[in-house]
Amino acid sequence: MEKIIQLDSISKFNLLRGQETLHPLVTVLDQSKSKPVIPARFTSGLYIIFLKELKCGELKYGRSNYDYEEGTLVFIAPGQVYGTDDSKKPIQPAGWVIAFHPDLIHGTSLGKNINDYNFFSYDANEALHVSERERQVVIESFHKILYELEHPVDKHSKNLIVNNIELFLNYCVRFYDRQFITRDNIHKDILVRFEDLLSNYFQYEKPKTLGLPSVAYCAAQLNLSANYFGDLIKKETGKSAHDYIHEKIISLAKEKVFDITKSISEIAFEMGFKYPQHFTRLFKQRVGQSPNEYRLMN
Repeated sequence: MEKIIQLDSISKFNLLRGQETLHPLVTVLDQSKSKPVIPARFTSGLYIIFLKELKCGELKYGRSNYDYEEGTLVFIAPGQVYGTDDSKKPIQPAGWVIAFHPDLIHGTSLGKNINDYNFFSYDANEALHVSERERQVVIESFHKILYELEHPVDKHSKNLIVNNIELFLNYCVRFYDRQFITRDNIHKDILVRFEDLLSNYFQYEKPKTLGLPSVAYCAAQLNLSANYFGDLIKKETGKSAHDYIHEKIISLAKEKVFDITKSISEIAFEMGFKYPQHFTRLFKQRVGQSPNEYRLMN
């Protein structure tokens, strides 16, 4: 069985690359200065962002190959498994990498908001492809952080390092927004498939066996991570994926309520609600009337 190495400290991360540790909780490396690394798989205890610039081996995330080309940013969060290909030949890293330990950001604005950067939990085929100008912004951000690491430590050091990491991540949010726009045709196809998925879901017995369709279920059926899928739907429709699903449920429920041969409870169970009162509550929230009131009014 393939061994997975626990990578839980900055010093261990730097040691594998033959580079000096300037700070115990954060590092920025020019990978061209790293020594060749033996392909391996790691469980990360760090936040790691790779900027790939040259061919330097395929990066794996979980059991999949990353959508990882020149000018690509890849985000790894603590607890995730990643690594290079299975060959035994050492690989010369290229590009840049920043890694920081969760302890660095505890008690800071970034620490409070780190979970808002959804791209840390995007899937293998959802990496960020940057333009040349965006790449320059990324490298400038890395240089600013590296400058602070090489500067003698003072009372400003931690704030400046963390603030620059946060600024860099905010640029990445902007770049992902641009990528959602430039890949609009691909995303529109996903919207069509999402709509078809919901329609088909309610045409068969799935609601009775699986319950209501969740965001995670729909994302998995479309081969996307839940966070990437949620962000994509929000960008395309202005609604959360959760709201979009609920709108579909209510639209179908309005049709079913007209079938007076069935009670409201029967309709609720048929649509996948575990309890009829949950159906009634959602219907009233969305329509302004209870299912019974809607039936009588129409």
